[in-house]
Amino acid sequence: MGQRIAIVGAGQSGLQMALGLQANGYRVTLLSNRTPEQIRAGKVMSSQCMFDRALQTERELGLNWWEDSCPPVEGIGLAIPHPEQPGAKMIDWAARLHGPAQAVDQRLKMPAWMDAFVARGGDLRIVDVGLDELEALTVEHDLVLLAAGKGEIVSRFERDADRSPFTAPQRALALTYVTGMTPREPFSRVCFNLIPGVGEYFVFPALTLSGPCEIMVFEGIPDGPMDRWAEARTPEAHLQESLRILRTYLPWEAERCEDVALTDANGILSGRFAPTVRKPVLTLPSGRLVFGMADAVVVNDPITGQGSNNAAKCCKVYLDSILAREGGPFDADWMHATFERYWQYASAVVNWTNSLLTPPPAHILELLGAAGASDGLASRIANGFDNPPDFFPWWGDPAACRQLIGEQTAKAA
Repeated sequence: MGQRIAIVGAGQSGLQMALGLQANGYRVTLLSNRTPEQIRAGKVMSSQCMFDRALQTERELGLNWWEDSCPPVEGIGLAIPHPEQPGAKMIDWAARLHGPAQAVDQRLKMPAWMDAFVARGGDLRIVDVGLDELEALTVEHDLVLLAAGKGEIVSRFERDADRSPFTAPQRALALTYVTGMTPREPFSRVCFNLIPGVGEYFVFPALTLSGPCEIMVFEGIPDGPMDRWAEARTPEAHLQESLRILRTYLPWEAERCEDVALTDANGILSGRFAPTVRKPVLTLPSGRLVFGMADAVVVNDPITGQGSNNAAKCCKVYLDSILAREGGPFDADWMHATFERYWQYASAVVNWTNSLLTPPPAHILELLGAAGASDGLASRIANGFDNPPDFFPWWGDPAACRQLIGEQTAKAA
């Protein structure tokens, strides 16, 4: 093979790509701004619940090392509080996933993958990459991939205004990793709770550095009553704010949390960002090109839990495209064509995710309500998380949605 490829960013997509290319005989340079030890000792980075199809991309590369130790996420549930009856639910249903999902703390996963990359002869460089470093990499390598989701260098990729409806963050985000939560019966699940006018809360089992845990994810409407994380200045205050929100809006979730404790002082995170699609090719001052992937070019709000799934699936599209090139040049036409192949999938994820950041239209409220009386509808919604294109056309088209509701309700009857 002999081609040299550099990857900037050691997250889900960058590391999966590095190990995948390495297995196919490419000479790979991986650049991270942190060592494996620093990642292990750092703060949690995401909620990273990965559904079956994304996990399959890891299995194909022999990277599913936590399959037996990570608690499975067996289903999806949805609850919406009743507007007139405090403590009651207006909508409440759950459905099993066809294949279990898993969430492995990236502080556990990424260092292990980095160590394997080095053990297999990879060139790992710990460096903050700026324009000068990118220029040098493009001289040394046949292809440079930018797989970092944050940082100054990402903002050099041009925002795609046609594909990015939001210019500001739509949610104030927070994560809380805890032990001691009462499990959901009869099957484990992502418990989604939608609180109209306030925000969303979801929670699911996961694996962290110390073993099994639950990850609490808070999505507050900016400047609303769930946007008080700036006041929570210590890990314990962050946990108390998490519990305050549950006691106030979701008493059935608070009941599960009588005995919770933080997994560790670094098991918390808060922040916000605007969902953005960027143009995938960066032209450096020299005229040489850098190709963006995963969160560098398509970053969604976590409300649908698609970040790590997108990263894994983007990696698969790009890896297949690189292998199919068979030593040919990685020019701008190839980059754009490869990204558009990924966009055929990712556009559905973006449209679906963005739709959940605005007040739901009547047909979606009807759909979510009808799923409570139809196992078929509940299953269709739950399993769409594994493959969001399955939500269309009916998620966005009121007539198609009502037709689906009619068919499934008739079946249930």
